[in-house]
Amino acid sequence: MANHTTQLPAHPGEIPKPNTAWIWKTFWVITAITALEFLIAFTMPSSTFRNSIFIILTIFKAFFIVAEFMHLKHETKGLIWTIMIPMGLLIWLLVALITEGNAIHSAIF
Repeated sequence: MANHTTQLPAHPGEIPKPNTAWIWKTFWVITAITALEFLIAFTMPSSTFRNSIFIILTIFKAFFIVAEFMHLKHETKGLIWTIMIPMGLLIWLLVALITEGNAIHSAIF
């Protein structure tokens, strides 16, 4: 017969300490980006450049959340590029549409 041994934890019934450091790191990064957005909102005049900064910072926050909580940073590079390239094109489209919308608004009024 095979010799089966079971390994018991050092202290039976002890619950391991949760690893929450990555959650706090994510919290502080998102808080810092949000604080930067508020600083820009209250100090810069309204312009296409300010709107572009908001879009870029929002995408950074979204990427960080997806990378951490949806575990995208642990996936293969092919899957990451499959998600990031269309996202980059979408950002480019948003910036182009905002710029053109501002130009049309200026031409009409």
